[in-house]
Amino acid sequence: MLIEVNGSPVELAPGSSLADLLELMQLAGRRVAVEVNLDIVPRSAHAEHRLQPGDRVEVVHAIGGG
Repeated sequence: MLIEVNGSPVELAPGSSLADLLELMQLAGRRVAVEVNLDIVPRSAHAEHRLQPGDRVEVVHAIGGG
């Protein structure tokens, strides 16, 4: 299925979860904020939240610096 992540198309297997997407993006276990179709999805729901074709996902992660 095709979704949009941070403005770019991404192909995922049907039935993929938000946690699957974050793993694919190598962001699993990192502090991220995720929005799906303009709704924030809490971290506790990432594994259960199933993505649908055409979903628009925004992922923001903090980058430390000094």
